[in-house]
Amino acid sequence: MVDIQTVSIVVASAGILTAATYYVLQIRHQNRMRQTDLLMRLHLAFSSKERVEAALKYMNTEYKDYDDFVEKYGFPFAEGQVQTVFLMIGMFFEGIGILLKRKLVPLDLVTDLFAVEMLWLKWKPLAEGLRKQTNNPHFGEWFEYTYNEMKKKEQQQ
Repeated sequence: MVDIQTVSIVVASAGILTAATYYVLQIRHQNRMRQTDLLMRLHLAFSSKERVEAALKYMNTEYKDYDDFVEKYGFPFAEGQVQTVFLMIGMFFEGIGILLKRKLVPLDLVTDLFAVEMLWLKWKPLAEGLRKQTNNPHFGEWFEYTYNEMKKKEQQQ
């Protein structure tokens, strides 16, 4: 026959199990909320008037490849409005790529909020040219990483 001590042990165990499950779910929820909050702050910064104007200038800049860019606008690290715009976009997405690599932001939110493919394909010739010219194979790698991860996910679906 079941005595009161056995029942109290079962009830206590069930309470501990329920509390642990609740705690795990809360931690997961808080983690998702932090990721969402971080990405929304980044989106807000990217959506500022200054960044929108930069993005428009970025998308309206025409060039065929790295050499054409240098001929029309000068060296990418020279002082100039076009260079500043390209570095703003590149540096922003380098940061996004690092956050993505470290799993601090989810890929689906990044690709839903930002036009990664369009922006990377515009930036790619500069990254490739600068890698050769500066002998730095890592230039723009996190922006490219973001693009590649997005493409991998598209292929899996």
